Amino acid sequence: MPPAPAPAPAAPSAHTAPVKRPPAADRVYSHIKEAVLDRRIEGGTLLTEGELAEAVGVSRTPVREALLKLEVEGLIKLYPKKGALVLAVSAQEIADVVETRLLVEEFAVRKAVPASARLIARLEEVLEEQRRLAEDGDLAAVAVADRCFHAEIVRHAGNEILSKLYDQLRDRQLRMGVAVLEAHPDRIAKNITEHTEMLDAIRRGDADGAAQCVRRHVSRVKVLVRGEAR
Repeated sequence: MPPAPAPAPAAPSAHTAPVKRPPAADRVYSHIKEAVLDRRIEGGTLLTEGELAEAVGVSRTPVREALLKLEVEGLIKLYPKKGALVLAVSAQEIADVVETRLLVEEFAVRKAVPASARLIARLEEVLEEQRRLAEDGDLAAVAVADRCFHAEIVRHAGNEILSKLYDQLRDRQLRMGVAVLEAHPDRIAKNITEHTEMLDAIRRGDADGAAQCVRRHVSRVKVLVRGEAR
């Protein structure tokens, strides 16, 4: 007997919805923001609507929407008929971010101690992820994991308003973090060591010791971004 014919491929389910692409303006926004934060686009670069539209494959209208949003966030400055200038990180911005981080993070780590088993386990997990990413050499990912370590402590302090304030620093922290790691690759290992010391103090229930670790660690950002020290 001849072999039975192969079954016909199943027809697509009527209930399977097509995957929707993000709106054009959101795609342009993500394209620019990610490139600025991981420094593929440097401060001082002038972006034009035409180049951005071509790069993302959209019209100029969503490009304008995305640029307006990025200007509100302080990443670019729009110049009519010229384009958008990517703003460099200023000395004042560095000082402001470090000062705000110290106020939030020192308070948060004191409030988070004695720490729950959940927080300690989460910090151990993030620290291990940092080590893995450091081996891979992905600076942008290392900077994200670095910030995540601090954000977990702030979140576990239990102050929702403080946590939201800290989240507003995210973009600036990531941009500065990548800048530091590019200029000082040895800081990757030093950051992991300092995070380990911070975690050890938290495990011991030593709020003062943990706060001192935070102050030393965060205070170095200012001089490192300015290139004044290692």
